[in-house]
Amino acid sequence: MSVTASWGGEATGWAVLVHGGAGSVPEDRRTAHAEGCKRAAEAGAEILRNGGSALDAAQEAARVLEDDPKYNAGTGACLNEDGQIELDASIMDGTTLRAGAIGALPPFKNPILIARRVLEHGRHVLYVAEGAARFAKANGFQPSTLEAMLTDSAKKHWETVRAKGNAAGFAGGTIGAVARDVHGHVAAATSTGGTTNKAVGRIGDTPILGAGTWAEDGAGAASATGVGEAMMRTCLCKTASDWMRAGEHPEAIAKRAIEHLMEKTKGTGGLILVGPRTNLGLARSTESMSWGAMAAGWSEARCGV
Repeated sequence: MSVTASWGGEATGWAVLVHGGAGSVPEDRRTAHAEGCKRAAEAGAEILRNGGSALDAAQEAARVLEDDPKYNAGTGACLNEDGQIELDASIMDGTTLRAGAIGALPPFKNPILIARRVLEHGRHVLYVAEGAARFAKANGFQPSTLEAMLTDSAKKHWETVRAKGNAAGFAGGTIGAVARDVHGHVAAATSTGGTTNKAVGRIGDTPILGAGTWAEDGAGAASATGVGEAMMRTCLCKTASDWMRAGEHPEAIAKRAIEHLMEKTKGTGGLILVGPRTNLGLARSTESMSWGAMAAGWSEARCGV
């Protein structure tokens, strides 16, 4: 399987890049998936062009994607083997290395906002399952319901996978955002419903720092999508960020990281990167990975699949 690395163009100053998940989005849905990522990138860019932080921009871009039912995060998330929603999310500030994450969270509308509150609270980095729900409610977040967050597409995909008797990825995929602000600080945010028909309590790479999410000033920021177990076994986001320290273009680093993932684990997926000083990069080994990007000096946001 080949690795595709292409987003087009240079990016200096502030920048934001988002993904809508690596997988196999049907041809007739790809334009809509790309446009959804473009809207998320524009939301993050609005914060950055007004001097806001990379952390706020990454969070807002991720929130927009969580609210879009086309993707496998927040509303539209996939179902586990019991037919329930369990959500994973994380967010990381590259300046302080503060981070917040939640795993196997029952239905709440915006997991990334809860992860941000974990970061701000500061006592722990990761809460899971009922503990994550208790933390969310204690901090003013209202639980949602399966009925409110489930889409027909997610239910049909779950039924198809169940009929085949296995677990599978989801065409919408994990969502993520990486950003660099006017001060050169970086941040990353990632959110997912996980894998369709996953075991109850399974947590993927998304809330695991270094695997599905990483941000560090001087090294850049990364968000991954794909086979979570493979991402965890290679610490893919931390690995790619460390490789960026030497100044190689993030596009080349993204391609090398996905090739490394495939060589070491046979796993597939995608990766988005924002460099520590300039540029953006992405790569995938799947049929598709929707993305959107915006940077200082561009006349408009760009997107693709």
